[in-house]
Amino acid sequence: MPRLMVNGVNLYYELHGPEGADVLVLSNGILMSTASWVYQIPALSRCYRLLLYDCRGMWQSDHPVGPYTMEQHADDLASLLDALQVERAHIGGISYGGEISMVFALRYPERTCSLIVADAVSHVDPWLRAVVENWIAAARTRDPRAVFHATVPWNFSPRFIQAHPDLMAQALERYARLDYDAFIRLCECFLNLNIYDQLGAIAVPCAVMVGELDILKGRMYAEEIAHRIRGAELYVIPNAGHATCWEQPHIFNAMMIGFLSSL
Repeated sequence: MPRLMVNGVNLYYELHGPEGADVLVLSNGILMSTASWVYQIPALSRCYRLLLYDCRGMWQSDHPVGPYTMEQHADDLASLLDALQVERAHIGGISYGGEISMVFALRYPERTCSLIVADAVSHVDPWLRAVVENWIAAARTRDPRAVFHATVPWNFSPRFIQAHPDLMAQALERYARLDYDAFIRLCECFLNLNIYDQLGAIAVPCAVMVGELDILKGRMYAEEIAHRIRGAELYVIPNAGHATCWEQPHIFNAMMIGFLSSL
């Protein structure tokens, strides 16, 4: 199990694809792991050196006592790249990982070749705060079913949930193994996010992706990000909820590859 000590924590990581190719980093959503990129690995690792990792507090990485910050996550990623001798990379992620990616681009512009932000926000408004505080309340019960029912309807479209009972059962099983204290720290970190006024400082090519049916971090938030980052391209993924990389993986991959190949 590859792990590297960076900034006092062991981070789990995976590398896929040809050595010497441009590095593409994908950062996880808050309930994701590196395994969640199963539909992206074959497509993206053909042409890119794909770096997947669990940030601090997630699954196979260390879960230190918090609080966590997005700036800390960005610094951890920079140190991971240092340890792997990667000077610059395409930086991308979904949801929580998209927010880490934007903060990384702000803190390390010289190391960011391009930026890919999927189903993410630049700040937390009162409505979104209420949703995530409900997730925290569910996590404090330590009941996997409570966390499942509090989060799943926000993360997947109704059609996807109905069509994939097997994946929903697997999600419930994963939630039974969740470190609830670490999950709460990650949620609390997200609630402190506010980079809206800083987005104009991002000056690298940027793709902003969002699911057409995303009710958690939907098109309104994506449009805000795309409007604030000069030259950013907005991609709307049809018939997909929040977890676009699962619900429409072929479209998700094609949009990402198309953006990167145009650079």
